[in-house]
Amino acid sequence: MDLKGEYRLPARREAVWAALNDTDVLRDCIPGCQSLEMTGENEMAATVVTKIGPVKAKFEGQVRLENIEAPQSYSIVGEGKGGIAGFAKGGADVHLAEDGDETILTYDVKAQVGGKIAQLGGRLIDSTAKKLAGQFFDCFAEKVSGGASSAEGTTEAV
Repeated sequence: MDLKGEYRLPARREAVWAALNDTDVLRDCIPGCQSLEMTGENEMAATVVTKIGPVKAKFEGQVRLENIEAPQSYSIVGEGKGGIAGFAKGGADVHLAEDGDETILTYDVKAQVGGKIAQLGGRLIDSTAKKLAGQFFDCFAEKVSGGASSAEGTTEAV
């Protein structure tokens, strides 16, 4: 599964960068996130419950931030296991560009899924991933703007 997206966020780049590195903000905005904790420098552990079609699973995983160029970009690399439902692993490159008082966030995700989830088919997985990305960025835009706005942008499967 590959996804790309671009969102215009109503906040300066430094504020967006700080929020992208704030586990409380991320925990609140990641759909189904039950826990997100720093476990080391640039490393986090997460528990997320999600439903893809008829399959509901609890994923436990590790996430690592790499190639950090504050406050401009980083890469996220991670893997999660959902028991009988399967697994997901992959990474995302995230880039922030200033545009006046706003920030343009672009990302490129490459992920692999296996197990029961993979049997559901690419279309269902892609549409669910796009929906979850939209939910994340709407929440994230609200957090960085102090509740004043939602995100403008798109996510597409490639």
